[in-house]
Amino acid sequence: MAEAARAKYKVGGMDCASCAAKIDTAVRRIAGVEDVSVSVTAGTMTISHDGTSDLKAIEKKVTGLGYSVVPMPARARDHDHAVQGYNHGHTDHHGHTHPEKDITELHGHDHGPMGGLWWQSRKGRLTIAAGAALAAAYAAGHLIPAIAPYAFVAAVLVGLVPIARRAISAALSGTPFSIEMLMTIAAIGAVIIDAGEEAAAVVFLFLVGELLEGVAAGRARASIQSLTALVPKSALLEENGQTREVPAEKLAVGSTILVRPGDRISADGVIVSGESEIDEAPVTGESVPVRKGTDDTVFAGTVNGDAALRIKVTAASADNTIARVIKLVEEAQESKAPTERFIDRFSRYYTPGVVAAAALVAIIPPLLADGAWDEWIYKGLAILLIGCPCALVISTPAAIAASLSAGARRGLLMKGGAVLETLGKVTAVALDKTGTLTEGKPRVTDIVPFELTEAQVLSRTAVLERNSSHPLALAILDRAKSDKVPVPPAFEVEAIPGKGMTGRVGGERLDLLSPSAARATGALTAEQGERIAALNEQGKSVSVLLVDGKAAGFIAMRDEPRGDAKAGLKILTNAGVRIVMLTGDNERTAKAIGEQLGIDVRAELMPGDKQRIVGELKREGFIVAKVGDGINDAPALAAADVGIAMGGGTDVALETADAAILHGRVGDVAAMIELSKRTMRNIFENIAIALGLKAVFLITTVIGLTGLWPAILADTGATVLVTLNALRLLRPIR
Repeated sequence: MAEAARAKYKVGGMDCASCAAKIDTAVRRIAGVEDVSVSVTAGTMTISHDGTSDLKAIEKKVTGLGYSVVPMPARARDHDHAVQGYNHGHTDHHGHTHPEKDITELHGHDHGPMGGLWWQSRKGRLTIAAGAALAAAYAAGHLIPAIAPYAFVAAVLVGLVPIARRAISAALSGTPFSIEMLMTIAAIGAVIIDAGEEAAAVVFLFLVGELLEGVAAGRARASIQSLTALVPKSALLEENGQTREVPAEKLAVGSTILVRPGDRISADGVIVSGESEIDEAPVTGESVPVRKGTDDTVFAGTVNGDAALRIKVTAASADNTIARVIKLVEEAQESKAPTERFIDRFSRYYTPGVVAAAALVAIIPPLLADGAWDEWIYKGLAILLIGCPCALVISTPAAIAASLSAGARRGLLMKGGAVLETLGKVTAVALDKTGTLTEGKPRVTDIVPFELTEAQVLSRTAVLERNSSHPLALAILDRAKSDKVPVPPAFEVEAIPGKGMTGRVGGERLDLLSPSAARATGALTAEQGERIAALNEQGKSVSVLLVDGKAAGFIAMRDEPRGDAKAGLKILTNAGVRIVMLTGDNERTAKAIGEQLGIDVRAELMPGDKQRIVGELKREGFIVAKVGDGINDAPALAAADVGIAMGGGTDVALETADAAILHGRVGDVAAMIELSKRTMRNIFENIAIALGLKAVFLITTVIGLTGLWPAILADTGATVLVTLNALRLLRPIR
């Protein structure tokens, strides 16, 4: 069977999950369509079809529902939602811009895009027109009472005609119980029972509510897509010794760019030359600038501090960290959480149930208890409005969208609502050691001089290692650089296979040897041997410096815990989460790190062993999160309830596991779990608001205390309250 063809569209005017559901239902009914994916957050629709589908018919079907739709060109289908965000137009293959507004005006629908000022949108203009018609009807009725009923009917029609058209289109497309249909039935029924004034007011309030939903949805959508503004539009490209300004999107992988002090970095890359403070807060949420130099990785959108940098580009604009973060979050927002799927199933039965209940309220009392038809039909119409499922349907996706966006701005990426929901239930966390709990590279921890000073031992050691790229050599050179010790030139430097390095500086012969090699020369005393053994017990590697054959000192190195590791683990422990380190490192080194951090250790493990231990924890009843680098931990990451990859925006960190922590802070594991718990609390609050308000107004309507106006206010108010409550999740994570 041939691979399905794909078509992608920008869709304007989607405010909530029910909008997406209507579009999904309608498009799936078109011949040839195999799958539909609608993202409210990204404002996009992706269609898989067999090649026989009439794409123009699909566009017509969507615009018939009241939404603007614009085909996305080939390049945009791959990267637009990750690079451009939700905007007012699109760019074709030749670079020409076609505003979405043109499509909206062409079809005359009121579900236009909500970008820009609200009163400039089609929806905003319709709301203003309905309000003006209502005010004019009141004025006309006051001046000429006889025409008041007709004036209010005219005011009803101004707002109701577009609503009714959308209702009919949705019904013909497979969604008969839409909010537009409930609104249309209620308004027409009110006019029939001579409640035209209330009908006009209710239509106006409904449009106001839709407008507020659109504004709120636009804010939630912009929270993540505003990241695109962080990447500069241009870059200084170095070619053949010359520098010229080029569009950032044209930068090729492997090219070299110049970034001046104070400029934003225009591409992901590696520093070729220069050293500067980099403000990474826009990408990682890290508030303190990070000092970076040659061979360090930098991200697009971060800000260069105090010195010029030459950077080799490692990712095209459509694949840089920010673009991939946005793409990942938008894909995640299309993935429904279990709670959201339950609410969707519930709403399918809930809305028809409300219609049936409203019909029974309108019919049963007059038939069986001699109730007044006008009174009970009026109450039935009010119940129709109260029963609108918008607030309930949006309660979960609004919270999840806001939470995923807030997490992404902190560098916490979660692949969907199901992952976000599971994180809050985690009761055990298994962490890799190297690169997760530790920095992933050795640091000099101890300098032990005998007859020289510490600085002299470090200087002479660095002399021998200055041309080496071995991790231990780099640790020594980094320490020499940070301590600003002199590193004079050396002569006759050579490696001694399996033992160390040797060379001459001035009149001295220097040897940097392993403890066993130094011990073989007879240069070490018993006391010195004991000190080396004590350092080895702490998981440290030791190199011994000999000057003219005599032990002059030694240097100890170890891959040290990350600066925030102990505090981050303490937060997890205080929350009642069990913590265990799973590492392939030797028992001695692993236990030394484990004792320093105060956690259980399982060492000398193969990848399969890590997977087995994760399985054992799950069988003991734990909900397990596995945190690792995404490569050698892949089996364990897959076996865990949630796999979390640590990394600096690498492909592995973003794609291997269920979630990723961009900048590798251990404390962010706890932050991710807390964000999940906040989100679930927010969802339950939203459901309580949505159902609670409806229950209250249902009772007050049946006993005659409230009518159509409060009914629509209850629906609109619940939707707005739920949306605003969800937007609280956009606040910065502690």
